[in-house]
Amino acid sequence: MLVSNNSYVPPKYFILNGIPGLERVHVWISLPFCTMYIISLLGNLGLVYLIHHEESLHHPMYFFLAMLSLVDLFTCTTTLPNALCIFWFNLKEINFNACLVQMFFVHGFTGVESGVLMLMALDRYVAICYPLRYATILTNPIIAKAGLVTFLRGALLMIPFPFLVKHLPFCQSNIISHTYCDHMSVVKLSCTNIKVNVIYGLVVALLIGVFDICCISVSYTMILRAVVSLSSADARQKAFSTCTAHISAIIVTYVPAFFTFFTHRFGGHAIPSSLHIIVANLYLLLPPALNPIVYGVKTKQIRDNVIKLLQGEKGASTQDK
Repeated sequence: MLVSNNSYVPPKYFILNGIPGLERVHVWISLPFCTMYIISLLGNLGLVYLIHHEESLHHPMYFFLAMLSLVDLFTCTTTLPNALCIFWFNLKEINFNACLVQMFFVHGFTGVESGVLMLMALDRYVAICYPLRYATILTNPIIAKAGLVTFLRGALLMIPFPFLVKHLPFCQSNIISHTYCDHMSVVKLSCTNIKVNVIYGLVVALLIGVFDICCISVSYTMILRAVVSLSSADARQKAFSTCTAHISAIIVTYVPAFFTFFTHRFGGHAIPSSLHIIVANLYLLLPPALNPIVYGVKTKQIRDNVIKLLQGEKGASTQDK
């Protein structure tokens, strides 16, 4: 909002427009979104409870998985309830400061999630390449410090985003064509040069996304070399199977993430905005919904402990009767 020639006052609120062009089917779009959110809540809470409850899962791999589940829970909860309010009740208004807070948490948690996936890749590298030293390398203090550093990296790198946006002049529209406050969707509404925001966004992408992908790629290259050198076919099969779930989680997380990142900056008008917004929402919803299922199906220890827990509860209820 323009006040004088050199003075701007930020808007009091933004209007989140949902998915432009698909307003008539917002309710139908909300059904799979709501279903995935419920699956995310139940699946990730169940995984965290299982890992906490079962001592046989008190190992580095499962501690990192618990971190991933917690981050997934927070990630989808920062956006989905707001999106459902838009779809169901047409509640599109969001306070300017609340928008900045949401922006910080959305990008912060996605940054932390990327870091946790990198830690899980390093965990598999140590487990397969240095199995005899696994317990001495990945001790509980090391795991706690690695988790803390990952969280701080995500938080500290995202803190400048709200401050950079807060000082931008918004003298035109306050309508955001999105279901949540994404950094680029907000800064594109500014009527001034946003080069600093774009450059800083690219720097953060390099320091988090590209760095983590490089670490993951190097880890799995070393893992592949170690597995191929194993003489036993059963040992190779077992080593590959322990990595399958994590590789699936990486694909589910990074493919929509890179699609969203590149279309925002280089897509122009080639990709419909409705498709971009749907993929951006799936980027925050798919990993939390699918990760518990993938790990539950692919990880034998988790499957066995789920069956054990269910049988224990069934036995207890039978005894009560």
